[in-house]
Amino acid sequence: MPWPDVTVVDACVRGDGRGGSPTAVTDDDPAATDADRRAVAPAAGASHAAFLGPRRTPHGGLPVRFFTATAELSGCGHGTVAAQAVRLTRTTLDELHDRQLTGGRTFDTTAIRRPAGIEVWFDQGLVALRHPAPDERAAIVAALGLTADDPHPTDAPRIAAPGAPRMLVPVHDRSALFRLRPDLGTLTAACRRYGLLGCFVYVPPTGGRPGAARMFAPAIGVDEDVANANSTGCLAAHLLDTSGAQTLEIEVEQGDVLGRPASVLASARRGPTGITTRVGGLAVVRAGH
Repeated sequence: MPWPDVTVVDACVRGDGRGGSPTAVTDDDPAATDADRRAVAPAAGASHAAFLGPRRTPHGGLPVRFFTATAELSGCGHGTVAAQAVRLTRTTLDELHDRQLTGGRTFDTTAIRRPAGIEVWFDQGLVALRHPAPDERAAIVAALGLTADDPHPTDAPRIAAPGAPRMLVPVHDRSALFRLRPDLGTLTAACRRYGLLGCFVYVPPTGGRPGAARMFAPAIGVDEDVANANSTGCLAAHLLDTSGAQTLEIEVEQGDVLGRPASVLASARRGPTGITTRVGGLAVVRAGH
């Protein structure tokens, strides 16, 4: 079915408003099928689409569902940035503090008008961390095509799950990151075998310089993501866990290889139940079509 009133948002742009991940945002239609929803993102020239529900839940959350061309997602960080940016543009407010329901979890969101766009933050919640099993790690590393010189000298791969698990894989510098050419078929098979959403390959922030990352998720129909906000929150949790600190803030640049420079912010904090994170990004809302 043709879907009316789709707005495209460049989510998680760099600070000057360039780049970002094109994300389709529209009001959900209860008469639509999931096949209809899967068709929206590619029709809009986006990798993901966010569908805003018409009614709030008893807990005050506004339902938002996320779809790629092949699947519904239990969560989408840059999609949340896009969805909340659109919601703010529908008001006359300078700031919108609200609640969103996605994947069975209700969480706080904040959207603020800025000169270069709309800044959005959301509570990612608890991030579970574990070390990958040797065969799990070997399968992902082989699919990525990493050479013997590529791994980071002091950091190591980790499985992080704010809901859906993904593998975080550190490399030693941006050169190693940018020359990666994964075997996407092999990576798809490995991610499905081990129940992983995808693989977030990164260079940690250091010396005041932002980190850099690339997210590969062909198992859900996204060969490479322009910006993956949830994985950035996962990285903040991992770096906090290995640092011994109580809080940590990071910025991670993404999308350069795809010609869509993007930037995601994240903070992590230790609490009585584990490590919780907040994730943020700047969004530019294009005209609807």
